[in-house]
Amino acid sequence: MEYDLELEKAVKEIKKTKAKTVLIQLPDGLKPKATEIASFLENNTKATIFIWLDTCFGSCDIPDVKDIDLLIHFGHSKWPF
Repeated sequence: MEYDLELEKAVKEIKKTKAKTVLIQLPDGLKPKATEIASFLENNTKATIFIWLDTCFGSCDIPDVKDIDLLIHFGHSKWPF
């Protein structure tokens, strides 16, 4: 299954906010693509990308992390597909 992760939209947001440190949070099904996503974002911005590998139970499970300029939460898709 293909997903539209809207990575170009994420790049625009990183640039717009001038974020230097970005944390990406992914649901378990997307975690295997975490390094690919992080590489894309780093290669298209000047930001350092960190990957949250702890739990992600949806939009209510936001990590409490200090010293991060921007959090990008890749949420669960709308149902039905």
